[in-house]
Amino acid sequence: MEKKKSISFTLGIVAVILGVVLFKHFDFKNLRFQQPALDIVYLITFIISIYILGRSSRGK
Repeated sequence: MEKKKSISFTLGIVAVILGVVLFKHFDFKNLRFQQPALDIVYLITFIISIYILGRSSRGK
C-alpha cells in the first residue's frame, strides 16, 4: 500500500513539473515549441505519467 502511494505521489510531481515546463516552452504567438526535440520527450513522459496515474486511480 505504501509503495503505491509513493509511486502515485512521485508520478504526480513529475506530471506537474512536466506540464509547467511544456506550458513555459510553448510559444502561443507562433504556436511552436522553443526546443521541439526536447519538448517531444517531455510530452511523451507527461502522457505516460498521466496514463499511469489514471490507471492506478481507476483500479481503486
